[in-house]
Amino acid sequence: MEFRGRAADLRVLSRQLETVAEGRGATRGRAVIMTGRRRVGKSRLVQEFCDRSGLPYTVFQATRGRNPVAERADFATALGPLTGAELVAGLRAADWNQALRSLALALPDDTPSIAVIDEVPWLMEGDGEFEGALQTVWDRYLSAKPVLLILVGSDMAVMESLQSHGRPFFGRAAKMTVRPLHLADVQAMTGLGAADAVDALLITGGFPEIVQSWRPGTCRADFLEESMGNPLSPLLAAGELTLLGEFPEASHSRAVLEAIGSGERTFSTIASQAGGAGALPSGTLAPLLNTLQAKRVVAADLPLSAKPDTKNKRYRIADPYLRFWLAFLQRGLPLIERGRGDLALERIERSWTSWRGRAVEPVVRASLLRLLPNADWPDTEAVGGWWNRQNNPEIDLIGTDREPVAGSVRFAGSIKWLESQPFGRHEYDTLVRDVLAVPGADPGTPLVAVSRAGVDKDLPLAGWWGPEDLVEAWR
Repeated sequence: MEFRGRAADLRVLSRQLETVAEGRGATRGRAVIMTGRRRVGKSRLVQEFCDRSGLPYTVFQATRGRNPVAERADFATALGPLTGAELVAGLRAADWNQALRSLALALPDDTPSIAVIDEVPWLMEGDGEFEGALQTVWDRYLSAKPVLLILVGSDMAVMESLQSHGRPFFGRAAKMTVRPLHLADVQAMTGLGAADAVDALLITGGFPEIVQSWRPGTCRADFLEESMGNPLSPLLAAGELTLLGEFPEASHSRAVLEAIGSGERTFSTIASQAGGAGALPSGTLAPLLNTLQAKRVVAADLPLSAKPDTKNKRYRIADPYLRFWLAFLQRGLPLIERGRGDLALERIERSWTSWRGRAVEPVVRASLLRLLPNADWPDTEAVGGWWNRQNNPEIDLIGTDREPVAGSVRFAGSIKWLESQPFGRHEYDTLVRDVLAVPGADPGTPLVAVSRAGVDKDLPLAGWWGPEDLVEAWR
């Protein structure tokens, strides 16, 4: 399948490889810790990078729960394509120290090369000595070679701990996070207009395997109808596979995710929904939410203003696809499996407009953060929202000079994401009234809007952005 998108990620890796080739730095070798959500396309990215490099390379992918002896045997087999593989042929490594030393022997001395170890957390889980062996062999042997070592893993908390202070590999690697395809890539791959590409991003989350299943030019309704008619479609399958990969055993984590996915946003309402017969105790829910945030599955937002506010935290599913899957597809799977995808599709259509209106907010804020600061807003470096405990009022957009506590509020705004209704006088008057509740704002605070269908004429807005602007932010 043709590889598309990921130009920025490929450039990052290419720059690291150039550093190796030019011999810059205290050591010849370079190490990169690559992490990102499961199924986001990390393995495909590194394979494409290796293929494009034209250099000797080896790729080893670990298997979860496998016997360490068998893993080391497969690791030795993966060294076959390297020029020095004959030097270690037949070697049976007794531990990971020996296995990684055999990699150093097999790598060429006179030309740059690439070594990829995929699913590093599973190696660490299966053999507690792997991390220490990696540090020892890197310092004594691998770093002296002109090699780019790429360590890949989906458990983001484990991968980040690899380079934390006090751990063996601390300070030895650069960090790279692979994210889902961005809005401009999704538009290019689906062949849709800007507004429809935003819909496609909210449905697919930018996960490559789902975006690639979207036939170019297909509208949202047709794509969903095709997917609802195929129980094996990537749109349906990826959600459960992602959750099984992150949470292989039934646990409270799934209940918490489902509560947030159903629309609950506050600690107390999540506790009530996830607890079943009774509210989930605070001592249970708090660490669960911390873990889900460490895994980048859940995000937490705080009101942005000139006054600190840590009590009104709001939780949301971090990636749009999983948010869509939990809201609509999870409970629709039984219908689809018995051939009634039409009923699942009807449920989506009934709630689509209201669901999309909330789901698009993080996409809008992330896009504006890429556009700002600019000539019109030179001092705006943070974009968020504001709300009080009653969510009345709730301001979609707050632009400030910094976060989490602003020195000054640069603008306040609303998002109106409807098919054919522009941002009008009613929305403007509501914003004028509500902005006075925001700490740091005043009657002279500039007002802005983001609208799918444009804005009415003669509204005294300081600025507004539409779908084309959001897409352009990612180009």
